[in-house]
This record gives sequence, C-alpha cells and structure tokens, in this order.
Amino acid sequence: MRWTVVLSILSLLSAAPAQVSAVQKTGLKFPDPALASKYRELVKGVFQTSYAAYKEYAWGHDNLSPRTRSYSDGRNGWGASIIDAMSTMYVMDLDNLLDEAVDYAGTVNFRSSNTSDHVSTFETTIRYLGSLLSVYELRGRKDKALLEKAVDLADKLAYAWVGDNELPFGRIDFSSNKPDTNIAEAGTLLMEWATLSQYTANDTYHRLADKAMRHIAGLDAPFPGLAAQNIDPSSGKFEYETWGGGSDSYFEYLLKYTQLTGLGDHLYINTWAMAVDSSIRHLLSRSTVGNHLYTRDYDASFNKYSDVGSHLACFHAGNWLYGGTILQNQTIVDTALELLDGCWNTYASTITGIGPETFAYITPGQSDRFLSSDQQAFYNVHGFYVKTSSYILRPEVLESNFYAWRITGDSKYLDRAAKAVDSFRKYLRTDVAYDGIYNVDDESSNKVNNVESFWFAEVLKYLYLTFDDPAKMSIDDYIFNTEAHPFKKW
Repeated sequence: MRWTVVLSILSLLSAAPAQVSAVQKTGLKFPDPALASKYRELVKGVFQTSYAAYKEYAWGHDNLSPRTRSYSDGRNGWGASIIDAMSTMYVMDLDNLLDEAVDYAGTVNFRSSNTSDHVSTFETTIRYLGSLLSVYELRGRKDKALLEKAVDLADKLAYAWVGDNELPFGRIDFSSNKPDTNIAEAGTLLMEWATLSQYTANDTYHRLADKAMRHIAGLDAPFPGLAAQNIDPSSGKFEYETWGGGSDSYFEYLLKYTQLTGLGDHLYINTWAMAVDSSIRHLLSRSTVGNHLYTRDYDASFNKYSDVGSHLACFHAGNWLYGGTILQNQTIVDTALELLDGCWNTYASTITGIGPETFAYITPGQSDRFLSSDQQAFYNVHGFYVKTSSYILRPEVLESNFYAWRITGDSKYLDRAAKAVDSFRKYLRTDVAYDGIYNVDDESSNKVNNVESFWFAEVLKYLYLTFDDPAKMSIDDYIFNTEAHPFKKW
C-alpha cells in the first residue's frame, strides 16, 4: 500500500506550514432545524437525568454508581463530577445548576486529598484545573474564587517537577508533596497552565508545562515527531508508539496549544505535522475485510506492529481533520475522514450501536490463528473484532464526529450523532440515570455501575454542541482542552 507523503519533514525544520485561521464551514446550517432542536433537548435531558441522580446519591463525591445508588472517589474526593460538568452546564444554559456548582467549587480544599490516593498531575489538570479556568473565563472572570482555587491546585501540582527534571512525575502525594510517566501525562498540561499564567501574571505555571512539552518534542523518536510513551522523568527514555491512551492528548495539545495562543513559536505545530506525516508513512493499515483504515501501534523495542485500535485512539480523526484543515492539507483531511469512518464502523456493527473499548483487525499477511470462532465470524462481516467489549461512557468517536460536522457540514455526521443518542437512551438507561455497559454486542448487558465525570464534561457536551447553533461556540473561536473544556482563543 502506498501513501502520499503529506509534508516534507526537512522543510518543517525551518518554517511553519501555511495555516488558515477559519476551519468551521462558513454559513453552516442544519438541514432540518426542528430535528436538530429535538436531539439537542434529548441530550440536555440525558444530562439532567444523570446529574439529578448524581446529586441525590453522590453529591460531593467523584463518581455516581447508578446500580447501587452510591458513589466512588477515584479523583481524590473533590467532587469531580460537579466541577467537570460546569462548562457543560454553561453550554446548555443550565444556570441554576451552574451557580450551585460554582458555589461548591469555592468550598473545596484542593490542597489536601480527601482520599488516600496520590494525585494525578494529568487527570487533575484536565478535569479540575481545566474546568475551573474555563468557567472562570466563560462567566466573564467574575468568579474570583475559581481562579483562587486554580492557583491553590497548581501550586500543589508544581511539586511534580523535582530538582532539574524537565518532565513532571505523574503522581504526587499531597500530604508530603512527594511525586511518585507517560507522555500524555507530561505533555497534556500546557493549555491549562499557560492559561493560568495568563490570568495570574505568574509565568511560572507556563514555564513548567512548556519545558515538559519541549523536552518531549525534542527527544529522539523511532519515527520523526512521533514521540513514544512511558517516559522515565529522570532519563527521558521511551519506546512504545501509539495514538491511543498514554500518548493521545500529547499529540492533541501540540496542535491545540498553537491554535489557542497564536504565538509565533512554530515548534509545536511543526512537531504535530511531523507526527502525522510519520503516522501516515508507518502506522496506517487496512483491514482485509471491508478495507477499513486504522492506525496501529508500534513497539520499537521489538520492532513490532500491533493491529489494534481503541475508543481512546479514535480522537485522532477529529484531531487530524482539524489540523489538516488548518494546514490546508487535503491528504490529512481525507485520511482523517476515512479514519473516522473506521471508528464509526465499530459503533454501527454492534447490536447496541455503541462502540467497544478496544478492537483489532487483520491486515494482509497477518495470521488469524489466534482468533476465537466468534471473533473470526464477527470479523468476516464487519472488518474488525472486539477485544474489550465494554463501553465506559467515553467521548472520542463522538468528539471526532462533532469536528467532522462542524468542518465539512455533511449531514451524515448529524445522523450518526442522532443514532448514538438513540442507542444511549435505549441501552445505557437505568432506573435512576445512565451507565456504561460491559458488552456492547449484548442487548441485555449488565451495567458497569460507574459514571466517570467525562460523561458530563465530554460525551454530552460534544453531542449537545453537534445539534446546537454552530455559531454559538464556533471552533474558530474556541479551543477545547482534552476534557472538552472550552477556552477562547487569545
């Protein structure tokens, strides 16, 4: 299989690719405004039902457990679902809920964990810090307590940088300020920390995150621009390359930070472009059935490719589409849309119409001897087979679908979003809320009994915005962090 080389790597070393500032389709309108309005309200209803159950059974804790009508605290017990949901409340005009959530945020002591768990630098940044800063900005910077809490949190997270290390450690014990990393953790801080510097006039936050990102971008990699994961902060060594979990949001922020700030330093956009170029050269593969396009993983230590995909990795379609449009590169755009079709196929092929956590496929020359008879039969029809069958309320396929609608204006992406809403309302509904399922190919699947905060922050926001007025939160004006918290372009 031959792939057109999309960019000259040598040229990227000295200059930034040509860019455009407008990526959202001009004059974007709904073909059926009444239908869009219907689904927008359905999504809002799903949010309200889910959040009402959270308030009743889990208020002040991190996650709702719908089946047992209880809660869990996987994010240090600071009320992750409240804080992570705030920007979605703003988008949905749920003013009373938002006022209540902002008041709650002002009472949280972010200087001490409410659980015995160490604090994740990455998760705490994208969920808590990102939301505090986004809502502070969205509400006209009037809620000073949100900024104060963001400073409290960042000052504690800064202990992740130890001595002369340019990379932060992934976890910190807040009781002792001792850190205990992969590139997504070290490289997914810059949007939030730079924004905090912007609002506090304290450049320390920006400098810490920036030096981590620059360090990763400058490390040797098996393929140009395509930094691998699982970094040792003291040595900076890493080996495994993927657009999936552990690497995904680092690549995402290479592009988004550049668009957020508009700064003249071209390192990040160049590195992103090289990463995509290397991916097109080395990581794209097609299934023998259906000719579906996917990205595969590469393990440099064994010089081995793995033909696997994941719900997490499906963010790449929206990211490539957004970046390819900015760079006016039709090859990247076309590749992104084909990757999205492959990801959507994982939804369209299951009984529930919902995609699995992980999947795999067969490429020319690959043996299928390790497949079960059920996996082989499924693959022969759908061009992939399920490895991890659960759906834990992840957003990535619908996130990429949102970008595809906003950039292309093709109504098939509205149809796909509507089908997802219908599937969620049918198969994820419980007696009190909505919940993940263990098997997306089983209409009677048991529920997971865990609602992570990204259900409120990402899934329902991207679905709502797909059916909302495109001019209301245009992707030409706002950049979404990896938890879908919107930030106005500088």
